[in-house]
Amino acid sequence: MPLVAGVDSSTQATKVEIRDVASGEVVAAGRAGHPAVTPPISEQDPDSWWSAFSAAWADAGSLDVAAISVGGQQHGMVALDADDRPVHPAKLWNDMESAADADWLVEQLGGADAWADAVGSVPVAAFTITKLSWLHRVHPDAWSQLSRVLLPHDELNRRLTGRYTTDRGDASGTGYWSPSSGDYRWDLLDIVDETRDWRDVVPTVLGPMDVAGDWNGTAVAPGTGDNMAAALGVGLRPGDAVMSIGTSGTVYAVSATPTTDPSGAVAGFADATGRYLPLVCTSNAAKVTDAVRRLLGVDRAEFDDLALTAEPDGPVLLPYFDGERTPNRPDARGTIGGLRTDVTRAQFARAAVDGVACGLLDGLDALRRLTTLDGRLVLVGGGSKSTAMQQVIAGLAEMPVIVSEADEAVATGAAVQAAAVLEQVDHAVIQDRWSLGSGRPVSGIDGGDIRARYAALRDA
Repeated sequence: MPLVAGVDSSTQATKVEIRDVASGEVVAAGRAGHPAVTPPISEQDPDSWWSAFSAAWADAGSLDVAAISVGGQQHGMVALDADDRPVHPAKLWNDMESAADADWLVEQLGGADAWADAVGSVPVAAFTITKLSWLHRVHPDAWSQLSRVLLPHDELNRRLTGRYTTDRGDASGTGYWSPSSGDYRWDLLDIVDETRDWRDVVPTVLGPMDVAGDWNGTAVAPGTGDNMAAALGVGLRPGDAVMSIGTSGTVYAVSATPTTDPSGAVAGFADATGRYLPLVCTSNAAKVTDAVRRLLGVDRAEFDDLALTAEPDGPVLLPYFDGERTPNRPDARGTIGGLRTDVTRAQFARAAVDGVACGLLDGLDALRRLTTLDGRLVLVGGGSKSTAMQQVIAGLAEMPVIVSEADEAVATGAAVQAAAVLEQVDHAVIQDRWSLGSGRPVSGIDGGDIRARYAALRDA
């Protein structure tokens, strides 16, 4: 059987996973880093993504594959001139400079309800449309050179195929494509600049089984956003939810119908299969526990041991270290409540774990208000490897918790898409063939009243 490749182009690195289509076995893998970024300004040169892809591809052996798919960091803005050169460094999803533009855009359409009705989401600084507004407002010279606007995964597909395409999953995170209608909302783009013919600027939205083009004889699948790819990689089924604990955090589920949340907590995205992916994103997750771990001068195993020895009655940490997306507090910083002179290192470690967990569980609660969650909570991402984080979440989630066996869920999901497009079969056929969706059950520990104390600090 042939081989397929899945690519994860994240904020931090590009990872490549090459799998056998018949068995799903990983036959090769590669990785290369991206330039480091530190919000509130978070920008990268798109050339660095292509360089990282080339290095990761070489690291994986540059094997002959029949199909390839790219899962890329969602949102962002790749603004190109007529010669496909960036008119400004690419704005990443966690860049906060367009927070004021998000507020302005919400007002222009008449409020949050109008935006939720239009595109299923209320724009915050992450969304592409806010970054376009920022570029138009702050850099008119660059704006005058603008010819194309792509998302990060679109840019890599352009390098592979020479075409300007996207998919419905990633398009749903722009703030100007409607998951419910399946169309661009030109009226929303006209709020940014009504003098421009936007039909010549945005990429073609491909269907789940379309082929984006050809790369040296390899079929290029549509690709998608990283969360949509991860949903494929963990074998997400209706009723389940995924909690992805990386540098940032996401909580999402699949839905047969579009969702809208005027509060802005839940983004009503589309997925990569033709369904929908209501999602909550927090800007602060594992980077918070990593920061506290560094302050305590311990490695990850020692940090877990410390956190697990503490009772859930110490200080409370509100983990908005670099501003927060959900709730929408781009200028916020971390806050500690309930400090006493007898505070211990173990209590400080537990507060960091509890704070991140409570923020993500708030997201899970928001999802429950929009869709039925009667299955499992699947933990993925680097932060999910923490025993303390697993057990705290399992003790508070009010649903069975498993840790996914997918080490690289985004790359795996991209490989699923590549195989599905290659064979023109439903994604679930590939997921079942590759036995995706399994995981290790987790037992929880007592969380005490931490969620109530966290909510009191959050709402103070």
